[in-house]
Amino acid sequence: MSISTVIKSIQDIMRKDAGVDGDAQRLGQMSWLLFLKIFDAQEEELEFEMDDYREPIPSHYLWRNWAADDEGITGDELMEFVNDDLFPALKNLTAPIDKNPRGFIVREAFSDAFNYMKNGTLLRQVINKLNEIDFTDSKERHLFGDIYEQILRDLQSAGNAGEFYTPRAVTRFIVDRVDPKLGDKVFDPACGTGGFLACSVDHVKSKYVKTVADHKTLQNQIHGVEKKQLPHLLATTNMMLHGIEVPVQIRHDNTLNRPLSNWGSEFDVIVTNPPFGGTEEDGIEKNFPSDMQTRETADLFLQLIIEVLKDGGRAAVVLPDGTLFGEGVKTKIKKLLTEECNLHTIVRLPNGVFNPYTGIKTNLLFFTKGKPTKEIWFYEHPYPDGVKNYSKTKPMKFEEFQTEQEWWGTEEDGFASRVENEQAWKVSIEEVIERNFNLDIKNPHVSEVESHDPDELLQQYEEQQQEIQALRDQLKGILAEALSSGAEGEV
Repeated sequence: MSISTVIKSIQDIMRKDAGVDGDAQRLGQMSWLLFLKIFDAQEEELEFEMDDYREPIPSHYLWRNWAADDEGITGDELMEFVNDDLFPALKNLTAPIDKNPRGFIVREAFSDAFNYMKNGTLLRQVINKLNEIDFTDSKERHLFGDIYEQILRDLQSAGNAGEFYTPRAVTRFIVDRVDPKLGDKVFDPACGTGGFLACSVDHVKSKYVKTVADHKTLQNQIHGVEKKQLPHLLATTNMMLHGIEVPVQIRHDNTLNRPLSNWGSEFDVIVTNPPFGGTEEDGIEKNFPSDMQTRETADLFLQLIIEVLKDGGRAAVVLPDGTLFGEGVKTKIKKLLTEECNLHTIVRLPNGVFNPYTGIKTNLLFFTKGKPTKEIWFYEHPYPDGVKNYSKTKPMKFEEFQTEQEWWGTEEDGFASRVENEQAWKVSIEEVIERNFNLDIKNPHVSEVESHDPDELLQQYEEQQQEIQALRDQLKGILAEALSSGAEGEV
């Protein structure tokens, strides 16, 4: 039976359980089960490899000792074990991060996890289905990595805080261009389910890991923070799937919750798609310089990224069009970005890359800290022949970026090989300053084409409506901010 069929069967079984309500709970339920199963598969490998192996959690909570036997406990007995024994024990595990890091990961993973299922017989059926996947088999594990992405896509309904699943083609292209090396400290400050980090692990592994010592280095160079419990658990599991044995560097926290001045410049590579269009909770903006304060999450993350990059550090960030043309604090941040970093490339993506979550147009900004920007290259990514828009069933493909890869050149020689063409053009920093840092610069080689195709016009209308809604949300945030600071002033 194929892995995707197994996952589908699990979802069908869960639908029969009165305790599981909707996609989010199905994902939550599957997450802790998957975590424990993958964790145990790793334990078996570590036990085999290490002479001084010690179990990180009491052995009767390991998957093999309560779940692996298809004829094992079921019904009320299983529910009692899970709710009254397993969950309380793992939530309250004594596991100091320095002495028992893998135990610490389990406690973190279960800190806010929840067993939604109410029927022990159905839960046993789900467990038995999961037992059909062998996570100790590297081929099956790799295959599951692909399916895992599918689960995340299928079950992640669009967040209302601007959180969207980044298409795999985009993560792969970004990581490929930024090229994290062995030993580079890689960071995603809003890592979600860990897509950028998993991609970075694969990249370093395939290009630079040659020895056991290299593998050890890779284990410690990947860092991420995610503030929501479920994506954090999914990211941790994702890291384990990609061979990171102790993903303690994937923290469950809000990156913006710490004053900017408390951060050092410590990262070599940052790859991220920060939430945009969302507003942060009250008080978070006070962690930023007074003239740069805002509640728009993407703006705060961009400031943070500039701050925490090392000199010579490389970053690539997904940002909406609103950041490119926005004024006020956005102008100040773009000025800071071009003074502190060489913003050498902006890849403008077409509509629909993030369908079905949002129609907002997005851009990929590539920059290196330490030298100011002299010129910015723009590259407008076209739809492939015959494609008018992307959709859930027809997403963007990595192969589409081949033209950018061939055109790219190297930063060492200042991208000397780059040439202007139908898709590519460059703009001097003087022109950017003249435009008051409005980076929403249209392709000079393309004249606007009027379309009278009803499907296209409807699509455009739909996209405009979504953009209007996003602007409304931003306005709401700005007004709320103005009113609250006004009220503070009156006190």
